[in-house]
Amino acid sequence: MKKYIGCSYLYCAALLIYLLSTGLATAAPKAHYSWCTEAVHLGMEQQKDTIPTKEIIIEKLDEVTVEQRKKGLQKSYFEPKNVVTVNAAELLKAACCNLSESFETNPSIDVSYSDALMGAKQIKMLGLSSPYIQFTEENIPTIRGAAQTYGLSFIPGTWVESIQITKGVGSVANGYESMAGQINTELKKPFTEPLLFVNAFASQGGRQEFNTHWNTSLNERWHTGLFVHANRRIEAMDANGDGFMDMPMGDQINLMHRWQYTDTQKGWVGFATLKWLKDDKEAGQMDSQINFMGGQPLWKSITSTERLEGAFKMGYVFPEMPYQSIGLQGNLSRHVQQSTFGQKAYDMDHISGYANGLFQSIIGSTQNKFKAGGNLTFDQYEELLNGSEFRRRDYSIGSFFEYSYDNLDNIGLVAGVRADWHNQWGAFITPRLHLRYNPWTKTTLRLAAGSGRRAANIFTENQNIFLTNRLLVLENNGGPIYGFDPELSWNYGGSIRQTASLGSIGLDLTLDLYRTQFKDQVVVNWENPQRLSFQPLQGESYANSALASLEIDIPTHWEVRLAYKLDDVKTTYDGNLLQRPLQPRKRAFAQLSYQSTPDAAGAQWRWDATYHGVGSQRLVANVRNPYGGYAPSYHLVNSQLTKAFSKTLEVYMGVENATNFTQDNPIIAASEPYNDRFDAAQIYAPIFGRMGYIGMRWTLL
Repeated sequence: MKKYIGCSYLYCAALLIYLLSTGLATAAPKAHYSWCTEAVHLGMEQQKDTIPTKEIIIEKLDEVTVEQRKKGLQKSYFEPKNVVTVNAAELLKAACCNLSESFETNPSIDVSYSDALMGAKQIKMLGLSSPYIQFTEENIPTIRGAAQTYGLSFIPGTWVESIQITKGVGSVANGYESMAGQINTELKKPFTEPLLFVNAFASQGGRQEFNTHWNTSLNERWHTGLFVHANRRIEAMDANGDGFMDMPMGDQINLMHRWQYTDTQKGWVGFATLKWLKDDKEAGQMDSQINFMGGQPLWKSITSTERLEGAFKMGYVFPEMPYQSIGLQGNLSRHVQQSTFGQKAYDMDHISGYANGLFQSIIGSTQNKFKAGGNLTFDQYEELLNGSEFRRRDYSIGSFFEYSYDNLDNIGLVAGVRADWHNQWGAFITPRLHLRYNPWTKTTLRLAAGSGRRAANIFTENQNIFLTNRLLVLENNGGPIYGFDPELSWNYGGSIRQTASLGSIGLDLTLDLYRTQFKDQVVVNWENPQRLSFQPLQGESYANSALASLEIDIPTHWEVRLAYKLDDVKTTYDGNLLQRPLQPRKRAFAQLSYQSTPDAAGAQWRWDATYHGVGSQRLVANVRNPYGGYAPSYHLVNSQLTKAFSKTLEVYMGVENATNFTQDNPIIAASEPYNDRFDAAQIYAPIFGRMGYIGMRWTLL
């Protein structure tokens, strides 16, 4: 297996020199005409009433002052899909240094650590983990296969312009893998970004991050930008005294070079993006720890990842028919991971390719729209686990058709179907339906149903299995992928949204109800304290999720969000239908936000505090507790204060886990890491206590 992708540091340095040579200091000012990307779509889902930032806008009209506060979380009234858009202002509340930390202020997404050693955060939606969520980047599938475990930490938060969260099945145009929902990330565009941006961040525990973006206009059509992200953790900490580092040490460098072409007169728009990443982590026992087991070495985990990715998008809007467009998009990536976990070794080399073409127009009138197209997906996996090799090539070709109806009043419909042929599975059909109905003013009803299908990459998306010394067993049924059949799910659900006003106070109440039901699921069975089994589903497996949320908008400075969620997630283990382990049944959420009115220079104060109440979780049996049981509920509070000195400079400081709650003894048999009892994967709560941080942002417009 090759160790390196082949991208050199010299290329990255050349990018810097080139961009500087294009004349950053003398770049042409950005034009003030509307950019036509939304018209082209390129597979992007338009948000008709999305508001991109949250700020006080003061506009004088003949001595009349109009004030409007734009929301960081925006819900559409007219989109048939249940979509929430997270804008830049919302992302800044969590000082999110990567995508995995961008959902801390969103009640729809649960964020937790996957294990006690590697520091990887996982997210869940509708009670299901990230492999059941389709991640797209500007509607191109990403964070799949080899990137499932650590991929969320490979997308810096400062690169993100907005995030669209779709509950339930997504669009058929984006593939068949969406089961619990879709999370689409829109990256920042060179044309709309400032000339220079700098962000620096430091926190307790030795974490340091640096981001800078350079953007320039070559002419009125061509724009380019270079995005640089670097982070490191230099301090080994063991606050709980178990002899293991609470968080891994390591460093990461992440580069992105974007090109953007826009010709609004002729109707052409296009992007080309090249990204490169190098990430190294070291976790395990502290260097001061001594093993008394026959002179065995310290238990260490070292993971090195290199990733190279290129993507393109191009589209054409017919000048005489602005409702009609053609789009083509694709990407190619290589992801190489080499890792050791104590005495275990796991290497992964994943090459992935994707291409999608679509045409969209109307049927008779703009009330009736359609999009049709096809796509091709290719994946090559090479895995090496303790000397055992797993190789496979997957490819699929598919076509889709999606019809949309909107009477511009009270009814909206999106109905789609796709047909695919997969070299491992054969032919299959994926139908999906979304319906929106407004029975009266300020009330929106939504219904959705559809299926999803995916291959379970059992090793790369469950890397916490390498942090336990349980016996690993594959109880396959002779299927095409690791001996298992592809997973199939059906998702049903809907929501009701009611907005109202109480004087000058705005109220927004939403209730979501969804059910995901599985067939041919690959079950990860931890129920036996001596073994860990991958098994085909024999019985029921489902996830029921209910979320009630209330947003209170208090002019002109305050905003309150409240939410309560119930997740009933059960799977059949060894003939018994049981609650999914390490999955809270109940969660409570509250957030209070304040911002002052900015002065003429843009000076402003912003403050927010976010509360998470996490209910009890079922624990599997282990050598410490042979009867399992339930973990205690707990409470988390995060808060941040930002001072903007002008429109170009601001500093921020905050605290995460202000309650300082941590899981007691998160590592089982920590003093005997080579014993059969060792297990670092049973995590239900944070292992890192109260953490303060500080940072600054500076922009050259």
